[in-house]
Amino acid sequence: TMVLNYINWDVNPEIIKLFGAISLRYYSLLFVSGLLIGYSIVKHIYVKENLPVLALEKLSMYIFIGTIVGARLGHCIFYDPAYYFSHPLEMFLPFQGTIGENFHFTGYQGLASHGGAIGVLLAIILYSKRSKTNIWSILDKIAVAVPVTGAFIRLGNLMNSEIIGHVTDVPWAFVFERVDSLPRHPTQLYEALAYLIIFFIMFNIYKKQSVKKQSGFIFGIFLILLFSARVIIEFFKINQESFENDLLFNMGQLLSIPFIIAGIWIVLKKNKNKN
Repeated sequence: TMVLNYINWDVNPEIIKLFGAISLRYYSLLFVSGLLIGYSIVKHIYVKENLPVLALEKLSMYIFIGTIVGARLGHCIFYDPAYYFSHPLEMFLPFQGTIGENFHFTGYQGLASHGGAIGVLLAIILYSKRSKTNIWSILDKIAVAVPVTGAFIRLGNLMNSEIIGHVTDVPWAFVFERVDSLPRHPTQLYEALAYLIIFFIMFNIYKKQSVKKQSGFIFGIFLILLFSARVIIEFFKINQESFENDLLFNMGQLLSIPFIIAGIWIVLKKNKNKN
């Protein structure tokens, strides 16, 4: 039998220890890099359309807070509600345990992308109401950049050896040595690559649409493409929580379906308005 040379992956998630239990991690660095690159893409669009960059800076603060709060609450509510509802402070504080006993710094272990998506949407709705800006125009611009940010976050998951795939014998399989010694689908890379492809599609659609046509159509396409990719890639991933083993579709897939339906509805509605 032919022995395949799988990729052995044993990256230390910590780049450097800062002090005590606090360290600089690849995940944090990639998360922030993804947000900054996403910001620069939207800034490029704002400048091209002669829109005030100051307005984008305000919008960015809303989106940043919406992303973090939404992703954190999403993880707690969707994946482990029983634990977090009985330990509510741990939803918001990066610590575990009781002071004087087993109290320790953990960082925010658990951010759910679907929660982040909901947080961003709510932040944009709030911003558009306060600034009296057309919400569809904002959503179309943000939709171009979000896939890049998503790709960087998934690379962060790769550095953490988390969100891993099922056991496989494909020649590009990764052995996540910090988890076990089995060759698995590198689903973080699948997702990062899918998101980068979606970014190029979104950017090309944006370039072909005139500013006047930015009425949610781009955002609808984005929802369909990104969350359809998510549903497909989830088939290659192991479940994050044991309760998902009894479900026909895992939590990631179930949470993606409403976004896909919303995307189809928006595209049909906006196309109808154009004709």
